[in-house]
Amino acid sequence: MIKLLIVDDHLVVRSGLTMLLNGKNNIEVVGEAADGDEAIRQAQKLQPDVILMDLSMPHGKGGLEATSEIKQKAPEISILVLTMHDDDEYLFNAIHAGASGYILKSSPHEELLEAIQSVATGNAYLNPTATKRLMSEYMGNLKDGGNSKSFETLSQREKEVLEWIAKGYSNKEIAENLIISVKTVETHKSNIMEKLQFKTRPELVKYALKKGLLNFD
Repeated sequence: MIKLLIVDDHLVVRSGLTMLLNGKNNIEVVGEAADGDEAIRQAQKLQPDVILMDLSMPHGKGGLEATSEIKQKAPEISILVLTMHDDDEYLFNAIHAGASGYILKSSPHEELLEAIQSVATGNAYLNPTATKRLMSEYMGNLKDGGNSKSFETLSQREKEVLEWIAKGYSNKEIAENLIISVKTVETHKSNIMEKLQFKTRPELVKYALKKGLLNFD
């Protein structure tokens, strides 16, 4: 049997998934959790084979933080993200946090069953759209070696500023945390964009993720 823990902040969603999945394809739903903190506790207590993890949970820890912490404490547990977010940044962050799979809530239930079985056996699972985006991103990285080399030209302070930018902090907040002026932050940001040949903040976020500058501690 595949022991499954369902994590979602909506009771009706958890109940519906339990009714849909329990007893199907050797799946046994052993527990539910309404937020990331409860998911971590239940993972330690129940030791499921697979956790079906929502990302957006307003109370307590979110799905990304919970995924990262669970994988650190129990790397043998496979985590399948089930979300409404069909977005590159969510996808890349989930994989970086340690998720074995990523599937949309709009997917057919047959695909969800397939995804659970796949990650339970140690394989990865991505829906076709996500796979295409990842492959496109990978091929783009192969073609563009410049950014990788350019990273080495960043100063230690610029790397620190890049990390803070990628985590979503404003220039003022970065200045306060690094004890420098806002003008200095702006200068560092301008230098980073020029050296890495980027023009937008989302490009910096994706780049920082690939370079391992983001974590969920």
